[in-house]
Amino acid sequence: MTSGQTSARPTRRYGLVPVVLALTLAACQQGAPLPEAPGTADLSAELRLTEPPRREGQCWAEDITPAVIETVSEQVLVTPAVTDDQGRVTTPATYATETRQRIVEDRRTVWFRTPCLDEVTVEFVASLQRALKARGIYLAPVTGQLDTATREAIRRFQAPRGLDSARLSLAAARELGLAAADLR
Repeated sequence: MTSGQTSARPTRRYGLVPVVLALTLAACQQGAPLPEAPGTADLSAELRLTEPPRREGQCWAEDITPAVIETVSEQVLVTPAVTDDQGRVTTPATYATETRQRIVEDRRTVWFRTPCLDEVTVEFVASLQRALKARGIYLAPVTGQLDTATREAIRRFQAPRGLDSARLSLAAARELGLAAADLR
């Protein structure tokens, strides 16, 4: 290199500094928040306690939800302990277990939206069975038949979501990806 020439290296080195600085600052920025995954549907919000008005394109199921019964057991003293003059127990106390049940919630008739009968085809039921099988709820073979095993699996899927019914609700069908969402 002659005395009149300059080296390109320092320019190149300093030329990268703004790029590295920009990338570092960009990495520190918070991006747009990610959308949250859908939660578990609360099917009890879909229940009606009175018969709904009939509208074109809407199908309703009527079912009776079972009563919720609470069982309480407690130990009740039958005979007290017997002690001697020094306070030592000579005969221990005896207890009996008493069990009582009370109705926490009465059984009731409810109505809820359901897929219409013309939609519940063999293919629909087979898809329902596959969706329940993928969640570990339906263990029988996929047959496309709305049989006892399928109805029991429907109940196991819906009950924790607030609808203790073996009849498939429209909201549960939507959660399983089997029915289009109501965008109205």
